[in-house]
Amino acid sequence: MFKKLLFTACFFCLTFTFSQNYKLSPDTEISIITVGPGNSLNDAFGHNAIRIQDASGRLDVCFDYGRFDFDAPNFYLNFARGKLNYSIGAVNYYDFIRFYEWQNRTVEEQKLNLNQEQKQKLYEYLVNNYKPENRNYLYDFFYDNCATKIKEVLDIATNNALKYNNPKDFKAETFRTLIQNKLNRNSWGSLGIDVALGSVIDQKATPEEHMFLPSFIHAFFDVATFKSSNEPLVKESNTVYKEKPTPKSGNFFLSPLFVFGIIGVLILFITYKDFKKNQRTKSLDIILFLLTGIIGALIVLLWFATDHKATHQNYNLLWACVLNLLVIKQVFKTRISPWFIKYLKFLVILLCLLTLHWVIGVQIFAIGLIPFLVALFIRYIYLIKYYNQHLLPSEVEQGR
Repeated sequence: MFKKLLFTACFFCLTFTFSQNYKLSPDTEISIITVGPGNSLNDAFGHNAIRIQDASGRLDVCFDYGRFDFDAPNFYLNFARGKLNYSIGAVNYYDFIRFYEWQNRTVEEQKLNLNQEQKQKLYEYLVNNYKPENRNYLYDFFYDNCATKIKEVLDIATNNALKYNNPKDFKAETFRTLIQNKLNRNSWGSLGIDVALGSVIDQKATPEEHMFLPSFIHAFFDVATFKSSNEPLVKESNTVYKEKPTPKSGNFFLSPLFVFGIIGVLILFITYKDFKKNQRTKSLDIILFLLTGIIGALIVLLWFATDHKATHQNYNLLWACVLNLLVIKQVFKTRISPWFIKYLKFLVILLCLLTLHWVIGVQIFAIGLIPFLVALFIRYIYLIKYYNQHLLPSEVEQGR
């Protein structure tokens, strides 16, 4: 609520200031602002903004991309479908800084080595982009976000005159690794990303594609040069605010690895009891087939029914098999159809394929799921053995 009130107040102040006809003074400074990560998942990757400071004192504003409105109609549905509009915002520089100081997030500034024509062109582009009819754009986490927009604006202002050199000790990484480097791998946010996003993000990002993250905007801009003169893009850098050390929160007993570890142990314990008594706990199998089937259905929808590119080719379907919803009737029965044994063998093969995909790097899966996947594999093996023992010989032959 504080953020909304702050930005709304600043918006009304600035609407009377912006004009495309306004001529920047020769001493105007253009800077790139890079904000460090915050504590929540949506803040974990940092933020970027462009500061325009007119030495005449008439203008000191930060333009930033990536604003969204929780109160917009069908917000969650549009977000899930990949059709959510984000927008450019503008706020007084000092209010911008105070907000991130309040959040205790490091803020760094890079003053750019632009000529007067480039400064004016950049300013006019942002003001035009800030008009209500131009403000919104369709968000994409990797290719159209608060960081990539900064690069896009600079390329337009300089007529693509910039050369983006690789920072020192640069090492190309996959999109997934770049994301997970900003997160705790044993967190629910990390697990959600690994389950929802497909193998397309396990490909290596090109050097310039690394700039979907704000920290890489800072790193690449720091060594960027003009193609014609080889002059540096950044003429001065400084730290506006340094994050103060605070105790890191986190409880392992609430983490995915612990929770799924408990679930995995419970599944194995019930399976062991079933083995000793030569029985089958029907309720457990119903829960497992229902749970994996529903998750599989959601993955299929994210893959085929949304505009999200990053959710394509998601091999989490190898454990969250949507077909489980179609065959769940079998686990309700005391006596199954013989073909169901073949289906269980198929599920075991899928889990083996998942392991292979993980080992050779086709797709990296969530580490928090490991105990659950192991238990699921063992449960399927037990069910095959159990049903083979309880079918008639003729039915066993049909099930093989």
